[in-house]
Amino acid sequence: MSVSVMITDDHVLMREGIRKLLEYGGDIEVVAEAGDGKECLDKLEKCKPQVLLLDINMPMMNGLEVLEKIRERQIDVKVLILTVHNDVEYLLKAIDIGVDGYILKESESSELRKAIFLVAKGENYIQPKMIPLLNCRLMARDTDQDKVESLTKRELEVLVKLAEGMINKEIAHILNISERTVKNHVSNIFRKIDVSDRTQAAVFAIKNDLVKLF
Repeated sequence: MSVSVMITDDHVLMREGIRKLLEYGGDIEVVAEAGDGKECLDKLEKCKPQVLLLDINMPMMNGLEVLEKIRERQIDVKVLILTVHNDVEYLLKAIDIGVDGYILKESESSELRKAIFLVAKGENYIQPKMIPLLNCRLMARDTDQDKVESLTKRELEVLVKLAEGMINKEIAHILNISERTVKNHVSNIFRKIDVSDRTQAAVFAIKNDLVKLF
């Protein structure tokens, strides 16, 4: 029994090449193609493929945004991202949203076919070379979470205002506390999250999605 696949990529030649590679063996059927995120969502529920091959960089709506819409709408399809991005942050974001697989365009056709069959059966597939990077990043994120949890509510408020570019005087005015108190909070924050300046603290806050808390 063949696996039905939809290909979404904004490059026509890429789609044509992938289609030929996949259909060569006769056990994969490409039932639809799309050139951007919006077209993908429009066609997806009509074609009902088992597996969606999804690029990240696309016009109208990128692959991660498409993945979010698919999960929000609870569309019954396995999503395998096929991308040039070997940056672990893209992979981490895709996993957080709920991707079924992540494979690089540099892969051989045999590996792509293997990934398709695995996700079609309900298993996950991640490009092997990216797994060590992912594990390191997950460990770092766990450490960051411990640091975030060590902060008091007031320290979190100060950190967010700091990340928004406010100086101590502005923070003191907004939070109705003294500048000395703000300075003490900033010192405690630096110590708890292990940074040495305001820029590093701001990066920490943004990376850990704290800015939208307050």
